[in-house]
Amino acid sequence: MAIPHLFRCPISLDLFKDPVTLCTGQTYDRSSIEKWLAAGNLTCPVTMQKLHDPSIVPNHTLRHLIDRWLQMGNQFDPEYLETVDSLAALKLSLESQEGTLEDKLQTLQKLIRELSEESPSRNSCLLQLGFLPVLLELVFGKVKAKLSQEYANFVDLALSCALRLLPLGELESLNMLKEESKLVSLLDILEHGTVAVKTSLCHLIEAISSSLETSELCKMLGRTRELLYQLVLLVGHRSEASEAGIKALSALSSLPANRENLVREGAIDGLITYILSAERREKNLAPMAMATLEKLVGLEGAKEALINNPTGIKAVVRMVFRVSDHEGSESAVSLLMIICHDSLRAREEAIGAGVLTQLLLLLQSQCSGRTKTKARMLLKLLRSKWAEDSQRV
Repeated sequence: MAIPHLFRCPISLDLFKDPVTLCTGQTYDRSSIEKWLAAGNLTCPVTMQKLHDPSIVPNHTLRHLIDRWLQMGNQFDPEYLETVDSLAALKLSLESQEGTLEDKLQTLQKLIRELSEESPSRNSCLLQLGFLPVLLELVFGKVKAKLSQEYANFVDLALSCALRLLPLGELESLNMLKEESKLVSLLDILEHGTVAVKTSLCHLIEAISSSLETSELCKMLGRTRELLYQLVLLVGHRSEASEAGIKALSALSSLPANRENLVREGAIDGLITYILSAERREKNLAPMAMATLEKLVGLEGAKEALINNPTGIKAVVRMVFRVSDHEGSESAVSLLMIICHDSLRAREEAIGAGVLTQLLLLLQSQCSGRTKTKARMLLKLLRSKWAEDSQRV
């Protein structure tokens, strides 16, 4: 069989026996590159770049592909091999220290087209070649306080590619964000990035919060005050990134350890602001915001923040019954049961905001039986508490 170009060592031109990769991203057979380095050469034989790190790393992916090729012989799909070859070239271009930002932008555009084809074998190849960690390193490897338009486009494209790869697996690659320098870079990009970049980062945080492989990273993000503060700010803005911010906050709040920090950084006020403005938004995630409030309000600090917010009770009451649908109704009723049980002020404000009418309308609607049961419980609570409050007066 003719040896595919991808499987030949650039030095010996023979089939790789033990492929290893240099810091430049170029792969050689171990014996060939060790002879080159032993001769006193301090450059990469193909690119002639100076080696800032002389270490060599085993290329297990290429080794696996060569083993498959040898086992399958003529049955090995030549088109798949061509795909591997072309994708490997894209990866080398992204990793190259010599390439300009414009070169890498063009490479990312080609990669986006590759990902758009949604081919299982192509996607598998992208993961095997290790594209996800390369993309994450490109985005978070350098700290830039101010993003130029060109660099912002680059980050946007790189994040878009990474997000398309995440559903395929390899989520442990995200744990590189535990490194302090990369976390600082994430915070800088979240603060100074474009709306599109902020949206992508929120989706990334959502992915981190939903995987067991990144649970420790999720806890770390939940302790990062600046990150939570930026997400709360984002939720309050009237932009398409607000919905992504709601999803990120909701995902982070799923971990109980994060909830107190979210409350401390103003999540209650941010969620209320979003709920009150959600009706004017094309994508209305008020039910998700209400469900997040319900998770947080188990904390005393969250109850106080909700009651002390001038429009907090009003926002919750408004969600009890919505003409268009009943999403969020159950969360709103559950939340009101929690805060009205011990707070006279909350009960008075809820009644003043029309909660009784809202509950009666809800009971006559087509909502779920569980929601109606909770609505009756809230009515009973308000009635009994009203009697107690009247006796005190």
